[in-house]
Amino acid sequence: MPLPPGKIPVDILKQIVFKNLGATRKEVILGPAAGIDCAVINLGNKSLIAKTDPITGALERIGWLAVNVNANDVSTFGVEPAFFLSCILLPEKANKKTVEIISTQMDKAARELGMAIIGGHCETTPGLKNPIVVGCAMGVAEKNDYVTAAGAKAGDWIILTKTAGIEGTAILASDRENKLSRTINASVIKKAQEFFSQISVTKEALTAYKTGGVHAMHDPTEGGVAGGIHEMADASNLGFKIYEEKVPIASETIQICKSFEIDPFYLIASGSMLIAANRNSALKIVRRVKRKGILATVVGEFLPSPEKRTMIFRDGTEGELARPICDQLWMALAKS
Repeated sequence: MPLPPGKIPVDILKQIVFKNLGATRKEVILGPAAGIDCAVINLGNKSLIAKTDPITGALERIGWLAVNVNANDVSTFGVEPAFFLSCILLPEKANKKTVEIISTQMDKAARELGMAIIGGHCETTPGLKNPIVVGCAMGVAEKNDYVTAAGAKAGDWIILTKTAGIEGTAILASDRENKLSRTINASVIKKAQEFFSQISVTKEALTAYKTGGVHAMHDPTEGGVAGGIHEMADASNLGFKIYEEKVPIASETIQICKSFEIDPFYLIASGSMLIAANRNSALKIVRRVKRKGILATVVGEFLPSPEKRTMIFRDGTEGELARPICDQLWMALAKS
């Protein structure tokens, strides 16, 4: 049976990938695990936070996205991203201009975040239809001065920054503009394309962490907000209750998802961030993030039982929040 598009299912990760991790090194404090965003390596009195992720579903701003998406994961540890490496894979007919576009995009994104690009690889690859950029971001913290997605505690409130489906909205508005223009106003599509400017979560991540009371942070990417909440619960061995009416969704996202008949709650959501914080600190975090000009909303809470993972729907009924099989972006791209 073929695998679904996007992330490999968690059960396959556990059965195969996590059982083949090479040698054991005492410096590795945190390695691969379900729902965990980065690795942690202890180096004397410092902790190195490292992450790698590809950009495969977007044709526009691929270099810019590669930097920001990887930097986001480092930021969710409460650590400032500092270094970036890339592996750029190009179609056989790519030219010098393609290399220049991707490189200048990465340069712009890295400068905005104060990151140094320290190395990588670039090649033309037989069989590719579109470029792929695999990035690796790293940050340095004082030893043990960070949080992970596995630190959430029962009773923590769940804060979501910005809105659901940000990256997916931007990608579809850019890559499927012709299709969308048949049913959606051009001004709406243009505004949706500008959602790329919201992709970075570094500002809200560092603001939340410095405020205090944060037990865990995670950026929902493939699988959307729903997938991100499940991943955070997996990592922390908890359940959750989410209130559908409290999850903010931009009107542009709603219109685009309606056009493709997909669910925005399961649409790739880079640009938003999930924060688990104790109840005494949650509203303070929300206020401080909002002072930075970023929307932040309490959308639910973590529960002690890992089996209880529910959504309170708009009509007041309660039901299970399904785990995504694959991201809705792939479904939308397949339809068109």
